[in-house]
Order: sequence, then C-alpha cells, then structure tokens
Amino acid sequence: MRALFRLIVQIALAGAAAAAPALAAANDGAIHPGQIWPDDKGVHINAHGGGVMRYGDTYYWYGEHKVGGDAGNSAYVGIHVYTSKDLLSWKDAGIALAISGDTTHDLSKGSIIERPKVIFNAKTRKFVMWFHLDFKGLGYKSSRSGVAVADKPLGPFTYLHSFLPNAGVWPVNIREDEKDPSKSPIARDHDGGQFARDMTLFVDDDGTAYHVYASEDNHTLHVSRLTDDYTRPSGKYARILEGGDNEAPVLFKKGGKYYLIASGLSGWAPNAARSYVADAIFGPWTSLGNPVRGTQEQMDTTFGGQGTHIIPYKGGFIFMADIWRPQNAIDGRYLWLPLSWEDGKPVLRWQDSWRLDQVSGRR
Repeated sequence: MRALFRLIVQIALAGAAAAAPALAAANDGAIHPGQIWPDDKGVHINAHGGGVMRYGDTYYWYGEHKVGGDAGNSAYVGIHVYTSKDLLSWKDAGIALAISGDTTHDLSKGSIIERPKVIFNAKTRKFVMWFHLDFKGLGYKSSRSGVAVADKPLGPFTYLHSFLPNAGVWPVNIREDEKDPSKSPIARDHDGGQFARDMTLFVDDDGTAYHVYASEDNHTLHVSRLTDDYTRPSGKYARILEGGDNEAPVLFKKGGKYYLIASGLSGWAPNAARSYVADAIFGPWTSLGNPVRGTQEQMDTTFGGQGTHIIPYKGGFIFMADIWRPQNAIDGRYLWLPLSWEDGKPVLRWQDSWRLDQVSGRR
C-alpha cells in the first residue's frame, strides 16, 4: 500500500510540474496567443467562439463549452463564463446557460450553440445573451437566433426563445428587383424569417443595440437594430456587403466611424480576414482590405484563427479570435492580439507574447 501511495504522489507531482510552465505563462503579466490558457484551476479556458463583457470593475468571458473529440462541435454542457479583473488571470465561474436534459427542448444535448455574446441593458437592468442556434440532428439547417436573459452577469441565464430574424420585414436598403423569391434568398426567406449564423452584438454610444449576422445562405451580412429590451429585432435592418461571403463578424467604433472585421467562407479552415469602414452602421461600407500584416501565410490564414469579438480597452481594442481544433474541439486555442492602426486602417501583427500596455487608441 505504501508503495502504491508513493506512486500516486509521484504521478501527482509529475502532473503539477508539467502544468507549471503553462501556469507561469498565464501569470507572467503577458498574453500568449495560441497557447494553453489556464484558468484559476489550472485548466485550459473553455469558452470558444465567445465574447468579453465588462461590467463594473470585472470582465466576463462567455463562450461555448466544448467536450473532447469531434462531438465537441455540438453542445453538451452549455455556455461557460469566466471572470477577471485584469484580462490575464481568469476564474472559472461555471455554466451561465445550461443545456437542457429535455430531448424536445431547443437547447437539448447535441444541438449547436455558437458565438454567444452578452450585453447589459441599462433600462431593464438585464443581461441579455444572443447566440446562433441549430436544433439537434439538423446540422446547420435551422440557422436561428437564440436569446436568454439573466439578472446577474454570472446567470443563471433563462432561455427565452429562438427565431429566424426579421420575418415579414424588408431591409431598409432592399431593391425592388430583389423582392422576387425566385431570384434572391432575402425574398425567399421574407415571410418565415432570415437565415442567421455567425453573429455578434454591438451597443452604440446612444445605447441602441444591433445584431450582426451572416445571412442569405452565408453570402450577405445583416445589421439588425434590436428592441429597447434587446431581446428581439426591432423591425429595422440593412443588408451590408451584399454577396461578399463574409462570416465571423466583429464590429467596433472609433472616432465616429464603424469598423468591421470578418472572415471568408472556408468552414473550420482559416482564411484571410477582411476589414471595412462606414460612417453609418447601416452603411455603405467600404473595404479596407486584409488587416493582417506579416508573412504571406499569416495574411492568408489570419495567423490560423478566425475572429469572434473585439474588446475595448483603455481607448484601444483587443482582437479576439479562435484557432479551431474540430477533431478535438476542447483543445481549441485563443488568439488575442492588440489592434493597431496604419494609415487610418485597423491592422493586426503577430506577437508570441504581449502586454496590455501595448494596447493603444492612437490612430
């Protein structure tokens, strides 16, 4: 028994030693893109395709909780949340929105829940979560938007509903020739609601919130203004970058202008990012080209990642992206980089490690 005990202790010590470099990296005051990012328990953060919300003096990181293997590309646990005071060290705060054990529920095990984003509504004092939802067994055919709310940032969030956005409503910039169902997806989906996949949320300076999502069979982005309580579309939306094949949108505002960074369509495989600017959120939007600076491979693959969110930080911005590992989803990595500016354009440069004081609002 003593020999067995000594063996168990040796294994435990060896495991702790193996974890030490990763933990040290997380606590050295720097961010290390693409590396294991341990939480307060020494476990790699499990919040994929997510976003970070600041409330008070605390940051909340919400993301998809993955399991091992390719099964992890579907939802079996829910939306995980972590908290931090400094964006470096993260505490596991549990599951903010749990998967249902009811096989008939929209959020049943095996459904697809992606890209959760949470915003705070100052009028209702509610925290509102949106996500892309596909029902179990249908692959990506459902293409719906799901909404949940909570009284506290850690939840638990209560699921409200899912829908295809903007049913029965024409976008503000529709052309008459696009209202023929035989000729355009926007008209085909008019009555039942619009296809909605990769998405983000954006709250403007006046408190108006917007849902930005890939639609029309993933070929055109929609920007949809939300109701005052942030839980539904308001009935006013626009098509942007029509036929541009953009997904994974991230949106931010600087100097009175709106900026958008998106990816192309290549499934789990990384591709070249694209960036755009507009004077008004409904457009028109102008291309600024690929925001990545570096080797040709880095520019062609966005450093191996795909954007998911932008974190405003001390007048500047941090670009959040995921390095997907679809064969073992739980091993997906996080690619955070400081956004810089070049000739008035947002740009991204690779850094093996970087510190938060490198984030700058200077253009």
